[in-house]
Amino acid sequence: MPRNILKPAKNVWRIERANRAAMLVDAAALFQALREALLQARHSIFIIGWDLHSQTRLVGENCRTEDGLPETLVDFLRALVERRPELVVHILLWDYSMLYTLEREVFPTLAFNWSTPEQIRLCLDKTAPFGSSQHQKIVVVDDCLGFSGGLDLTIRRWDTPEHAVESRERTDPDGKPYGPFHDVQAVVDGAAARALADLARERWSRADCADPWPVRPGTDIWPASVEPDFRDVDIAIARTEPRSAHGDEIREVERLFLDSIDGAERMIYIENQYLTSARIAQHLAARMRRKRNLELVMVAPKQHGSWLEAHTMQQGRIQFMRTLNEAGVLDRVRLMYPEVVEGEIVADVMVHSKVMVVDDRLIRIGSANINNRSMGADSECDLAIEAKTPEQRSIIENMRNRLLAEHCGCTVEEVASSLKRFGLLGAIDRLSCNKHRLRPIEDGEPDEEGIAIYMRELGDPPRPLRWRRFRAALRKGFQHGHAWRVVAVLALALVILSLTLAWHYTSLSSLADPAYVREVLASFSSSAWGPALAVGIFVAGGLVAFPLVILIAATAATFGPWLGLAVATTGALASAFVTYFIGSKVSAEAMRVLLGPRLERLREKFVRRGVLAVAAVRLVPVAPFTFVNLAAGAVQIKPLDYMLGTLLGLAPGLLVMSALGHQVFRVLTEPTPIEILVLLGAVALWIGVSFGVQAVVSRLWGHTS
Repeated sequence: MPRNILKPAKNVWRIERANRAAMLVDAAALFQALREALLQARHSIFIIGWDLHSQTRLVGENCRTEDGLPETLVDFLRALVERRPELVVHILLWDYSMLYTLEREVFPTLAFNWSTPEQIRLCLDKTAPFGSSQHQKIVVVDDCLGFSGGLDLTIRRWDTPEHAVESRERTDPDGKPYGPFHDVQAVVDGAAARALADLARERWSRADCADPWPVRPGTDIWPASVEPDFRDVDIAIARTEPRSAHGDEIREVERLFLDSIDGAERMIYIENQYLTSARIAQHLAARMRRKRNLELVMVAPKQHGSWLEAHTMQQGRIQFMRTLNEAGVLDRVRLMYPEVVEGEIVADVMVHSKVMVVDDRLIRIGSANINNRSMGADSECDLAIEAKTPEQRSIIENMRNRLLAEHCGCTVEEVASSLKRFGLLGAIDRLSCNKHRLRPIEDGEPDEEGIAIYMRELGDPPRPLRWRRFRAALRKGFQHGHAWRVVAVLALALVILSLTLAWHYTSLSSLADPAYVREVLASFSSSAWGPALAVGIFVAGGLVAFPLVILIAATAATFGPWLGLAVATTGALASAFVTYFIGSKVSAEAMRVLLGPRLERLREKFVRRGVLAVAAVRLVPVAPFTFVNLAAGAVQIKPLDYMLGTLLGLAPGLLVMSALGHQVFRVLTEPTPIEILVLLGAVALWIGVSFGVQAVVSRLWGHTS
C-alpha cells in the first residue's frame, strides 16, 4: 500500500473536506460559474489576484447574460452591491512592479474606486519583497464557495474548449483580437472553501487593508452550470510565501511537486506555462531512471512571446529539457503545445494552466508555475486531491483525459481507450492528428554566452532578490562582454525602482500636495527668472513621474492664465523632450527588458502614425507621461513628430487648466460647494475638448492608415 503523498505541515498547509469539487476548464466556464455564485452572494466576496481589469467580461460560452446585470466586472459588482447593500466586496490586487505598467490597466484604483459604492473595497498589496509578486488567484464567496487556479479576472483570458482559430468574442476592450487561450481553475465548497476564506483574510490583513468581517459561512451557492467531479473529498492547500517582514518563507508548493514525483509509477501529465525549475527537472530525471516504465508529458506554450520571457523562461525551459536528456530518459518524455487548424489557418493555443496529474492517484490545480519564482519568490496557492478509493482514482483519470481530449480533438472515451492500449506517449502520438492536436516544442539551443546568462537569474529568482544575487548576475554579464547592456538595464531598473519606492515610502509623496507646489512656485514667481525656474520644475518633475495636472494647475494659479499657459506649455514640452532624449540614448533592447511586448506595438503605432499617434496618447490626462516619453525615445520616433504630437495632445488640458487654474487650485485646497461645481465644470470642459480633438484625430487616422 503506497504511503500518502499529502502531508500537512510538510507539503501542504491544511487538508479540509469539500462537499463538492470540480475542475473548470477555460475561462468561459470559470466566468459563468463565478457570475452565478456572485449573484447569490449575501455578505462577502474576496477577490485576490496578480492582475485584474475593470472591463473583464463575466460571460460564459454563449457570451450572453440573462440576469439583468452588466457584463463587465466593475459595473457588475457595482450593480450587485446596489442590489444588496449588506454585501461587501474585498479586492486585493498586487501593487505590481513598474515593469508591467504598459501591460495592465494603468490606474486600477481609479477604475474600481471611481463612482463605486463604499461596499467595494480595493486594496493594493505592497507586501511582496523586491523581485517577488503576489501571484495567487483566489475568489471566495460568502465563505462557503472558493475558486483557485491559474486564472485572473482580467482581459485577454476568455475562451472556450473549442479554441477556435478566430473568434469574434476573443477581443480586448480596445477591440483587438487575441489568440486561443487555455487555463484551468478549481472550485470547492464546505470546509475547504472556509480554509480559502482564512487564507484570503490573512492576505488582506497582511496588506494593512481595512479589517474584514470574520468568517461566517453562508448557505449553499454551488453554481448550477457546474457538475461536481468529486463529492465528499479531502482538499489539500499548498502555498508558497517568500521570506519577508511578515514571516518566514513557505515552500509547500515545491515540496509537494517533489513528493508527488516520488510517488509516480506509470505516468505524469503536466500543463504549465513555465518549466524552468532545475530542482524539479533533476527530481523528474532521478525518478524516471528508477522507474523504467514511467512516462512524462508536459503541455506548455509553443514559445514565450516577449523578449524578456525568451531570455528567462524559454532559456530555462531549454535547460530543463537538457537535464532530462542528460539523464537518458528523454525517449519517455514529450514536451508539447496545443495547435488548432481551420482550413489553411493554423494557430497555437496559449497555455496558462498549472495542472499536474500523477497516475490515477493525485491531481493538483493552482497558480504555481514550475519555475524558480513559484518555488520561493512569489506567493502561490495550489489545491490538490489524492485518491483514497477506486471511484476517486477513476475520477482523476477522467479529469486528465478531459484535458487530453480537448487538446487532441477527440472524445474522453477515445483517450481512455488509447491510453489503455498504447500508454501515455503512444496515445498522444496517435490521437494528435485532428483539427486539435499536440505538437512537439522545439526551443533550439541554449544561449550560453548572451544576456540570458544573467537575465535568468534576475527574471526567475528562486527567492526574493538580494544584493548578493543581483551583483553576481550582473558580474556574469560583464564577464561575457555585455557591459553596455548590463549598465543600460541596470540604469533603467534603478530609475523605475527609485520612483516606486519614492512615491510609496519617502517624503517625496508630499510633493503632490497642490498647496506645497503653489508655495514653491510663488516663492520665485515675482523674479525675472520665475518662469524659467518653473520650466525647470516641470523638467525635474518629469524625471520623477510627478503628476503633470497638478503642475499645470499650480502654474496657472501662480502666474495667471496667459503667462501660466505659456509657462506650463513650455514646461510640459521641455519635460517631454528631456525624458524622450533619455529614452533615445537607451537601446531598444534594454527597453524591451522593462516594457515587454508592448514596446513593439508602440513602435508600430508611433512610426506609422507619427504625430497623431502621440496626440492620441497625450489626450488621456492620466497617461503615464514619463514612461511614454522613454518608450517613444527608444523606438526612435522622429523628434519633430513627437513634439508636435505632444503639443496637440496636451493642448486641451493646458488650455482648460490654465484658464481655470486658480479656481481648480482653490477647490483642491479649500473646497466650497460653488468651487466644487467649478471643478466639475472644468473637468467636463476638459473631457469635452479632449473628445473633440480625439474625434478629429480619429477621422484623420481613418484617412491616413
